[in-house]
Amino acid sequence: MDCESLSPGTGYLTPERIMIRDMARQFVDEEVTPIANQLDPEQGIMPQSLIERMGELGFFGILVPEELGGLGLGAFEYCLVAEELARGWMSVASVLARANSFYKSIPGTQSERRDKIQAMIRGDYLGAGALSEPQTGSDLSNVATKARRDGDEWVITGNKYWCTFADGADCILVLCKVDDPTPDAKPRTVMIAVEKPRGELPNNCSGAPIPKIGYFGWKTWELRFEGTRAPVQPDDAANDGRGFQAAAAMLGIARAHTAARSIGQAQAALDHAIAYAKDRVQFGRPISDFQAIRFKIATMATEIEAARQLMYHTCGQIDAGQAGTLETSMVKYFASEMSERVTSEAMQILGGAGYTTLHPVERYWRDARLTKIIEGTSEIQQRIISDILIGKPTRRD
Repeated sequence: MDCESLSPGTGYLTPERIMIRDMARQFVDEEVTPIANQLDPEQGIMPQSLIERMGELGFFGILVPEELGGLGLGAFEYCLVAEELARGWMSVASVLARANSFYKSIPGTQSERRDKIQAMIRGDYLGAGALSEPQTGSDLSNVATKARRDGDEWVITGNKYWCTFADGADCILVLCKVDDPTPDAKPRTVMIAVEKPRGELPNNCSGAPIPKIGYFGWKTWELRFEGTRAPVQPDDAANDGRGFQAAAAMLGIARAHTAARSIGQAQAALDHAIAYAKDRVQFGRPISDFQAIRFKIATMATEIEAARQLMYHTCGQIDAGQAGTLETSMVKYFASEMSERVTSEAMQILGGAGYTTLHPVERYWRDARLTKIIEGTSEIQQRIISDILIGKPTRRD
């Protein structure tokens, strides 16, 4: 089942978009899902060959302008591919952002940046983000990690948490508070691009992987920067005291991307539950004959399609330059909440089999749960939405 069967004529799915979606779908069915089924139960790392294959298919250049060697497409195509990749393994859908969301922040001269972007499109130069901290999650305006200017370099000191792909990336964007000794200096933040050898942590930086219950395929790190040095990029607005604003600007399409990942996992769980219900026989009949199962499936499919159509609408607005924080927060909130419900219901349809690693439904459920937390929790999205609709709460002393 797919969105075409439910909503023909919406105008969203042009022949070109259908071709892109189907290419991603074939890649997932033939290459991603078999690897995920093998490696996720043992918490293995996605192979480099899979990343290289994504580069060959052009997935890392979806949002990169054509003049820089990319496809020059929009949020719609980006999220269309992300949804399909998430059907196989959410981590693979997530690595998609390690180029498309990072190409604007590559350090270096204009010539150097162009070369690195070319490498990024191939999957040979990927990024990671170090924004959150042990005591700072959603409140990124109050990070404690400090950056001190020393000539033409930044010197970074502090702790970061939830830095996924810190070891595998070639560049880490670190959100810092400027350590400015000038009297009466205004608080400023910077987003510093720290390059490093792939497979290692940055200079003067130590860390350890965080034990997770899901999101396998790569490692998520806690990092300690102890005098890490990185060149100042004078033409980068994020290094002009607006690091928090730069981080916030990245969240719009990131939240649509999370919605796409949520929908992909929910669709995969539904597809597996339907196949299982048709095959599983109880009381002399396949359980797909029972009204309780049929109604669960009907509700699950309806919720998935509602989230998908909201995502399509939001992506269309993003590409038209019309989407704001309200729309991206709504789609992220709605899709992630939906995904946890649907994947949980899929586990219920499988019964005891759903609580084993013999079926991928438990993987979808574990990873769907994460989407309610990353890129701003559901509660943060509700706060953003309500603040926009009715104004911020009145404060009384």
